[in-house]
Amino acid sequence: MQKKSSWLKYTVEQRDFLEGLSRDYRAFLDAGKTERECVAEAVEQAEKRGFVNLEARLKSPGALKPGEKIYVNCMDKSLALFVTGKRPLEEGLNVIAAHIDSPRLDAKPNPIGEEEGICYLDTHYYGGIKKYQWLAMPLAMHGVAVRKDGSRVNIVVGEDEDDPVLGISDLLPHLDHEQDGKKVSDAFKGEKLDVILASAPLKDVEKDAVKESLLKILEDKYAIREEDLLSSEIEIVPAGKARDFGLDRSMIIAYGHDDRCCSYPSMRALFDLDEIPEKTCVCILTDKEEIGSVGASGMRASYFTNAVAELIAMQTQFTEIKLRRALANGNVLSCDVSAAFDPKYPEPFEKKNAAFLGHGLALSKYTGSRGKSGSNDASCEYIASLRSIFDEAGADYQLCEMGAVDAGGGGTIAYILALYGMNVIDAGLAVLSMHAPWEIISKADLYESYTAYKAFLINA
Repeated sequence: MQKKSSWLKYTVEQRDFLEGLSRDYRAFLDAGKTERECVAEAVEQAEKRGFVNLEARLKSPGALKPGEKIYVNCMDKSLALFVTGKRPLEEGLNVIAAHIDSPRLDAKPNPIGEEEGICYLDTHYYGGIKKYQWLAMPLAMHGVAVRKDGSRVNIVVGEDEDDPVLGISDLLPHLDHEQDGKKVSDAFKGEKLDVILASAPLKDVEKDAVKESLLKILEDKYAIREEDLLSSEIEIVPAGKARDFGLDRSMIIAYGHDDRCCSYPSMRALFDLDEIPEKTCVCILTDKEEIGSVGASGMRASYFTNAVAELIAMQTQFTEIKLRRALANGNVLSCDVSAAFDPKYPEPFEKKNAAFLGHGLALSKYTGSRGKSGSNDASCEYIASLRSIFDEAGADYQLCEMGAVDAGGGGTIAYILALYGMNVIDAGLAVLSMHAPWEIISKADLYESYTAYKAFLINA
């Protein structure tokens, strides 16, 4: 079924709200280019709206009441936000879950080296990238270094107008004949994704004079030594702000749309609830999805279920069966992006089942790849209930799959939440140039997703 573009239906008031939402989203992207920065920004916004850290709430007397706003911060890398409902938790949760990590380059444990008068940062790419896309473009450094005494320093270079930027060199076309004849996977190797940091040597230094000059800058500006980089997390991301895209300003180009274009409207939908919900509503902003949701801050970890257990114990006498019921009775939107149909590259898509830019929330009944391997597969009953909710709210949506049957596909966190017995479906925005340093979305899809997410929280 082919629907019309969402742009055709908007009133003046809706266009005004859409533009305001887009401005707020761009500001969120600019403030949060790493998962740590996203959590810090989300916590700041949550606390302004009355959310309280679970650790602080556990120290306060009294049972959990409907309407309380609580957040759980997992290692500054993942966040779970709760608005408690009128019904007992064991009757179920309405959950919108997205991830805040994005493909990037991470510094290696021993990252700094000098070669022929150029100082480099050695990197290991994170998530699925096309390596050549990261060459010859301005890059920024974001991260944190922790000294042995536990003190920490945040590092951001390349975002302010007066900052220097970093980058990775590329070979000129006059000399790349050998490279040009290779497959892309052979021509661009991960070990060559080393970021240029400096080239001016320190005077009166015989060995690694450029490296010593750089280390002096780090010590003077950040009070960190080379050994402090052993306990650091340094991420290399594209430098620059999110921008309106297209002469009609109908789109946004930015780093990290996957999956922050779902994270932000998810969070805003929870923030903008104007009444105490029947069921407890949850927004999860999780880490490590791009590498399989592993680790203590990934969706496979226990921070979410532990938080639900704590809330049940604050509401009533805790039992394991109440926790199991709360999860099994849950409804979830796994808010992750889908590939937008690209008219310039139609071959890997099956057009009738593709997601289109500007046509609303993209619902993927199943994800995975080639024979639905590794997928969650939502039930038709659940999809029918969501259709009713979204239609009632006037939120546009489209049913899709990511690519033709044998063309590939992708994974999300949906299957992990489905392990608890929850109803789960993927529901995100269509993205052009997904996993490129700069990705593109439609403002209309951002607005329709926000509308759908908010309706889901209230009515699922």
